[in-house]
Amino acid sequence: MKNFLDSYTSELAGCMRNFDEREFEKAIGILAEAYKKDRQIFIAGNGGSAGTANHFVCDFGKNAVPWKSGKRRFRIISVSDNIEKISAIANDIAFEETFSFQLANLMNNGDVLIAVSASGNSPNIVKACEFAKTRDAKLVVLAGFDGGKIKTMADSLLLAPLKTYEQIEDSHLIFLHMIVCYFRGHPEILE
Repeated sequence: MKNFLDSYTSELAGCMRNFDEREFEKAIGILAEAYKKDRQIFIAGNGGSAGTANHFVCDFGKNAVPWKSGKRRFRIISVSDNIEKISAIANDIAFEETFSFQLANLMNNGDVLIAVSASGNSPNIVKACEFAKTRDAKLVVLAGFDGGKIKTMADSLLLAPLKTYEQIEDSHLIFLHMIVCYFRGHPEILE
């Protein structure tokens, strides 16, 4: 048991210790610019990554800007949070369109998409990233393994090059919590 626990936690800790600071800084810059220009931020993911996306909407929308400051919040929406809409699009149109179809109705030029995909190859995430680029959106990618297809589209790539989906998803949630904490601790970046 101890060997398993030591291995799991040391691999996760190693990923966090080797995290690319420049890519994190790019993500912060993209999100700060979106705030200053009153842009919309969208986030998408499947399965556990959908849970991570929805969790981030709560934390980022509520905690990144201290609520007692009286300042407006980030405008953030998850396109992973409506199972009725997702399943209707998948059934009536195509699974690959579940996120891009929603973005076509909501995304304006210059908005931001945060794409969360352990493999980086999920067809609906790939399509969402491709669509976002047609709207001149900035793309923050959270991926695992080698980054998959979406890494080449990223304006900021937060990569967790680990061996398991579970560890990658753990890392992604940590990355997103770090973003929330960074903004909360550095309110001047939004001036």
